[in-house]
Amino acid sequence: MLAILQKEINTFFSSAIGYLVIGIFLLVNGLFLWVFNGDFNILNYGFANLSSFFLIAPWIFIFLIPAITMRSFAEEKKQGTLELLFTKPITRWQLILGKYFGAFILVILALFPTLLYVFTIHQLGENPGNYDFGATIGSYLGLVFLGAVYTAIGVFASSLTKNQIVAFILAVLLCFLSYFAFEGISNFQLFGSEIYALEYLGISFHYKSISRGIIDTRDIIYFLSFVFLFLSLTKYTVNKVSL
Repeated sequence: MLAILQKEINTFFSSAIGYLVIGIFLLVNGLFLWVFNGDFNILNYGFANLSSFFLIAPWIFIFLIPAITMRSFAEEKKQGTLELLFTKPITRWQLILGKYFGAFILVILALFPTLLYVFTIHQLGENPGNYDFGATIGSYLGLVFLGAVYTAIGVFASSLTKNQIVAFILAVLLCFLSYFAFEGISNFQLFGSEIYALEYLGISFHYKSISRGIIDTRDIIYFLSFVFLFLSLTKYTVNKVSL
């Protein structure tokens, strides 16, 4: 698994892919949070907090992470090297986890420079340091779990096709539906009431829950179960290729 992980990371940073992904993530966030006038601009918000960042980051992740994961298996299939990997002394799980963690590490590296925002908010307050530090930690933890889920979805989408563009579109669609669909459906009134239970199944509910700064084991179990589900689906798809 470590060999696959190292190969994935080297692939990202031996070309412009890794630097481009991190650069685009930071650029888009920076423009919305500090430059463009609008609801997300922190300087116009009137409060020294990062709520705008944690609202916009899931949207950026929906497009960013599929761009990272689209090549995971699709490129191997296209080049015919996936069958070669099957001959190596590694299990299917080691292959999948190597590719998964390779992409996930890149997501973490993209998040790491945004810690500068925390320092900036710390200094912007009327009384420096007067902000909800617990909620900030919870929100960052929520983004890490959200990135973990989106990465699992992206790797699964990549295992379904040889075409990276198709893998990207599939991953974007699945990430969007996983995050917003259940919340949207719960807002439809059926039988005169809202179906609140459906909202609990969506990623959005658990992301917002953990972003409050309260670490609930139910939210953590939900995210980990979601990751395991899509990695298991990836294993099923990869096993079909090897038959």
